[in-house]
Amino acid sequence: MSKNISNEPLKASVIQPGFDRSGLTSRIVHLGFGAFHRAHQGLYTSEMLALTGSDWGICEINLFGGEELIKQLRQQDHLYSVLEKDAANPVVKISGAVTESLHPELDGKQAVLAKMADPEIEIVSLTITEKGYCADLSTGHLDSNNGLIKADLSHPSEPQSAIGYIVEALRIRKENGDKPFTVMSCDNIQGNSHVARQVVLDYAAELNSDLHDWIESEVTFPCTMVDRIVPAITEESSAALAEQLGIADPCGIVCEPFRQWVIEDNFVSGRPDWGVAGATFVEDVIPFENMKLRMLNGSHSFLAYLGFLGGFKYIYQTMADKDYRTAAHKLMTDEQATTLSMPEGTDLTAYANLLINRFANTAIAHETYQIATDGSQKLPQRMCESLRYHFAKGNSVTWLTLGLAGWMVYVGEKDERGGSIEVRDPMLSEIRSQLAGAKSPEQIVKALLSIEQIFGTDIKQNQAFVEQLIQAVANVKELGARGAVAAALAKQTN
Repeated sequence: MSKNISNEPLKASVIQPGFDRSGLTSRIVHLGFGAFHRAHQGLYTSEMLALTGSDWGICEINLFGGEELIKQLRQQDHLYSVLEKDAANPVVKISGAVTESLHPELDGKQAVLAKMADPEIEIVSLTITEKGYCADLSTGHLDSNNGLIKADLSHPSEPQSAIGYIVEALRIRKENGDKPFTVMSCDNIQGNSHVARQVVLDYAAELNSDLHDWIESEVTFPCTMVDRIVPAITEESSAALAEQLGIADPCGIVCEPFRQWVIEDNFVSGRPDWGVAGATFVEDVIPFENMKLRMLNGSHSFLAYLGFLGGFKYIYQTMADKDYRTAAHKLMTDEQATTLSMPEGTDLTAYANLLINRFANTAIAHETYQIATDGSQKLPQRMCESLRYHFAKGNSVTWLTLGLAGWMVYVGEKDERGGSIEVRDPMLSEIRSQLAGAKSPEQIVKALLSIEQIFGTDIKQNQAFVEQLIQAVANVKELGARGAVAAALAKQTN
């Protein structure tokens, strides 16, 4: 038997699951056993189990890649570790909520469908990233040109996409006369489960109107707001985890101490009492979701593009630069917080200060390059909606404009030193096509603003903004990202 956290002694400081795992039943299927889920929903569920003695186990499923991770998880009895790390007081916890795991490449598609269609499964939750929804995020509807969707509609009983799996499992439930499951998104998408609902319904409508109507009337899709900074694991952070744990854990992850989970209380049958572990159940998640998407995620994107171009590898390094720190705070308070409509008593200035302090945590090596991925999927929620708000009010948008300029230069695939940038984005071919032959800032801006899936048809109509964006792109190219940030600050203070 190989040495792992299920059969080797761990350091005394490690917090172990405080419940009998033999009494758990798989009642949740989770699609997307990534780092964020392990640090967030997986850990919340483990801590809830320790406090309630309930039986809400999780069956983890990766649909694309991650076969080796699933194998490793099985080898250590579905236990994994989480290092909550700050500079002063690192804490290691073992999550014990996972009961089983599946992968279509290891177990077959039918095994995955059978588990999702099992009447004991009450919730199917998702962390599949923006592109996993196969949606046109400018419309919120299913992208009928998506290759996975085309293949799934041709062979719905042999799905590839998460949407295809969900609808086929629901079809089986309906056919068997079983109750449906709740579909709960935990991705950073505005109205995340509303998006899930729309693409599921759009897909089902292509197959069968009765199935569409049944899903529409019987299945619930509660939205969530999730927040925790979880960098991709590196050799360095893996070694830090092993040191604190007492043994290497290939399934372990490292994250910041802070976490937040706001959940719309709208479940078709049962749900765990995640509230005892710190989650908040509300009637409407959207205000909290917008707060996080715009203030945290929007400023993260700003720092990712301008930070990467400026030579900063990690977010905490951007916070050590006075200009970047000031600019990020101004973006949050002046241009993002003002777009929000929050419940009474919400202190958005305090929230901004909290975010700046979280970004400055030197124990969390969150790479600007990692955050810069999939920008075409993120910008609509993180920046474009705020732009529309300010256009309607006639407000200035210095920092939103500069953030978009950073993205436009970044996706040109050349850094300030002439080196190549390996841009990772599902729309990269479209971006390249639009940028073909675009050399000047004006050509770059007009080419990229014409991508309607990102910017819609309206943003490019605001000529004053277009001119401002052209100047911002010119500044990033001519002054460098650091120079452009400094120049924008200087202009505001003059």
